Amino acid sequence: MRKLFGTDGVRGVANVPPLTSEMVLSIGRATAYIFKNGKRRHQILIGKDTRISGYMIENALASGINSMGVDVLLVGPLPTPAVAFLTVSMRADAGIMISASHNPYQDNGIKIFSRDGFKLPDEDEERIEDLIFSGKLDSLRPTASEIGKAFRVDDAAGRYIVNCKNSFPNNFALDGLKIVLDCAHGAAYKVAPIIFRELGAEVIATGVAPNGENINKKCGALSPDCMAAMVVKHKANLGIALDGDGDRVVFADENGAVIDGDAIMAICAVDMLKRKTLKKKTLVATVMSNMGLDLLIEKHGGKVIRARVGDRYVVEELRARELNFGGEQSGHLVFMDHGTTGDGIVSALQVLSVMLASGRKLSELAMTLERMPQVLINVPVKEKPNLDEIGPVKSAIEAIEKKLKGKGRILVRYSGTELLARVMIEGTPQKDIEKMARDVAGLIKREIG
Repeated sequence: MRKLFGTDGVRGVANVPPLTSEMVLSIGRATAYIFKNGKRRHQILIGKDTRISGYMIENALASGINSMGVDVLLVGPLPTPAVAFLTVSMRADAGIMISASHNPYQDNGIKIFSRDGFKLPDEDEERIEDLIFSGKLDSLRPTASEIGKAFRVDDAAGRYIVNCKNSFPNNFALDGLKIVLDCAHGAAYKVAPIIFRELGAEVIATGVAPNGENINKKCGALSPDCMAAMVVKHKANLGIALDGDGDRVVFADENGAVIDGDAIMAICAVDMLKRKTLKKKTLVATVMSNMGLDLLIEKHGGKVIRARVGDRYVVEELRARELNFGGEQSGHLVFMDHGTTGDGIVSALQVLSVMLASGRKLSELAMTLERMPQVLINVPVKEKPNLDEIGPVKSAIEAIEKKLKGKGRILVRYSGTELLARVMIEGTPQKDIEKMARDVAGLIKREIG
């Protein structure tokens, strides 16, 4: 059983186990140890989002890393993909992002990237846990000049801005486009407006006044309705909503209709198939993506393969199969030609480039995806026992699978970051799958809610 790491690093309520200063310091020590492999000075880069607890966690991490004789590069508030990019660009031995992504401000988390810009594999996370809980590092304490130092990187934001702009075709500009940009009072609040304005767009920015407590609060990719309403009010061409750490994006078209990750994958994958740039004609989606996506990609001569939920698992499939594009319905989109992890800003620029190249509005492009009716219900739970061992729930799922065979599907899984069970059903008619989902959700609530 994993003691610290979930599907996306360590996450929880800040200053409550496992995210206490003491444990964070130990995570810093263990991380420094596994990346320290020679006599030269080693460096680990640390970025964060805008949560008030980021100061506490940043200092504890830096202290732990320094205590193992490794230097720290502090880049301040920047998106998660910026940390991945800068880790590679600055030849750091590892990168750490302090963020709980889309969670409320009282939560926080730690995501660790290897020197190649990819999130740590499970075996490295398990090694960190073993080092912490076994006490193997207790006696390893460098002294005198062997103790690490901490440095602030003043031009980190500028480096990332240039990298994002380089992902946009040189022969295009955003001149004449009006964009509503919601930064969720999060990590992208400074850099995102600059990028889109420098490329020529008129930007109506919102969610750019973080106070440590308003990150993701009724804004951003998880609450895109405000952004969508602003698109209509200001007669904008589209809206872009990022999440708290800037690694996912959700759109609104010119009519204020919200467009999720499935539709964006459809737009970009079809375009890449037409331009013959989608490697092996294959898109990686997760088990949560709508079956309509599979049908569309097959229609255009490609195929979809499914990964576990979580952008790290999408990336694992992309790397293992030597592919270059994949994502999640939630808005995590990974363009391997431009980065090593999900990047909301880079993803938005790819969508804009398709709009400009085709001369079509976002609403027209989004219509290419014909969705199969889908229902998703989140059920709060007190614990996460094996669902196969809960008789009534298992029986209900098996009965629905039999009924939907060949005409739809059911997926019941736990959230990797929250105490939630997710019930997703696709099929027809809508009212039938809604009832099925409610029935299963009710059983889960009764048994473990």
